Amino acid sequence: MKRSVVNEIIREADTYIQSHGFKLPPFAYLKPGEMVDRKAELKSIFEARLGWDITDYGAGRFDEMGLFLFTARNGSMNDLKNGRGMCYAEKIMISRKDQISPSHRHLIKTEDIINRGGATLAIEMFESDEKGQVDPTADVPVICDGVAKCFKAGDVLKLQPGESVTLAPGNWHKFWGEGGDVLIGEVSTVNDDLTDNLFAEPIGRFSEIEEDTNPLYLLVSDYEKWCLL
Repeated sequence: MKRSVVNEIIREADTYIQSHGFKLPPFAYLKPGEMVDRKAELKSIFEARLGWDITDYGAGRFDEMGLFLFTARNGSMNDLKNGRGMCYAEKIMISRKDQISPSHRHLIKTEDIINRGGATLAIEMFESDEKGQVDPTADVPVICDGVAKCFKAGDVLKLQPGESVTLAPGNWHKFWGEGGDVLIGEVSTVNDDLTDNLFAEPIGRFSEIEEDTNPLYLLVSDYEKWCLL
């Protein structure tokens, strides 16, 4: 993806998020140079990989297959292993109309996916087989806003604004905005996007960035390049 395109996606996403009354934390608007200058002070932001995240899954077709994310808070795997401390994470995401986030599951993370506003959030779901791969026949048990439900393999759950689903590590899911763009909340156990995503197809989690202009704000995937980690 070109950096100029990434910058424009960030601007559009920020406007969309604020249109729903959601405010990003102050560190969202720190310029790259300021983040470098305040490297020591902002260490916890970099280590937790908080901030802007835009992916086309390495396919180069963001409008068709992609996702906007912003990680607002994130604990540590050590806390999660010890069962105490900051064992949780929170993201805000935007799934555009008919923009696919491809089928994947998590190895550790359990997450609530919440329609925070906009159109319908459509989620195609499968269960895992004994090897952890997609099971094309098994039913999919989930919790929707505290209510136990069971779906057939490949069923599409449609969440309206305010509705949510809890997905366990074995739940394969693919989602998109149906009828328009959707603001999505994610509340989960500790998030590790470097190692905890397993995709059904051989794709990447992060995008390669073509530096055709300066970054408006740094992506979490920029932190290593800018020597902040």
